[in-house]
Amino acid sequence: MNPRDQQNPVEQYPQPPFPQQDQPHPGGTEPMAPRPDHGEASYRGSRRLEGLRTVITGGDSGIGRAVALAFAREGADVLFTHLAEEEKEAAETSRLVEEAGRRAIAVLCDIREEEACRDLVDLAVKEFGRIDVLVNNAAYQMAQPDGIEGISTEQFDRVLRTNLYGMFWLSKMSLPHIPAGGSIINTTSVQAYKPSPHLLDYATTKGAIVTFTQGLAGSLAERGIRVNAVAPGPVWTPLIPATLPDTETFGKQAPLGRAAQPAEMAPAFVYLASQEASFITAEILNATGGTPLP
Repeated sequence: MNPRDQQNPVEQYPQPPFPQQDQPHPGGTEPMAPRPDHGEASYRGSRRLEGLRTVITGGDSGIGRAVALAFAREGADVLFTHLAEEEKEAAETSRLVEEAGRRAIAVLCDIREEEACRDLVDLAVKEFGRIDVLVNNAAYQMAQPDGIEGISTEQFDRVLRTNLYGMFWLSKMSLPHIPAGGSIINTTSVQAYKPSPHLLDYATTKGAIVTFTQGLAGSLAERGIRVNAVAPGPVWTPLIPATLPDTETFGKQAPLGRAAQPAEMAPAFVYLASQEASFITAEILNATGGTPLP
């Protein structure tokens, strides 16, 4: 048997088919089968982010929780957002961060509202004094098999305000508090490059995040602030069973034949936040399971 770090990536985690399941809301981890792996038993820190103050949106579950856990085990304090229906999940993220010996601040915040974003930044500065790393990760999607004709104005507005407006406001408001050497990391998606017709509005926002990341990186380079993004492929998070009508074959389209687990995304964020990535800005780090992207 190979050492843990040399496992066959095809066989490392559960593969489709996944059972059909009811998901009460996009942040609920407990009812999922199989349960997502956030790195609880596997992520080993090496103090790469020692003493950093970090802000993560959507940190209650999925990729956000995995990033919060990894940041904490690397030595960073974490302030993260969640929605009202995700109190239980937020408490679990806080537990994982505090178990790593770092400070966890869970904040009820709807980033679709400008004032909520302003309050969030104010709280982070009050508690931390500065923001070393801002991770714009929170996102919303809802599949519409009928494509554009099935997308209501209400849904379109929710997707854009969650995925784009929140990122814009938080990046702009955080900038005065990000020192040279700090960074902004955005979560985009394989959907930015290979959009699925049933996720048209979501894919549109993910494409915009790529452009936003590269443009902002150029304007902030002289200030010593790096801006990058991670583009995941299919990842097994609560958002998937809550928003897709069929999860049985989810992830099978990836060359590795399965969806990623949140734990497999976190190291990309750690790298981009770390000093090892000091010459990396305006980059999109693709983590797609083998799907080539431009």
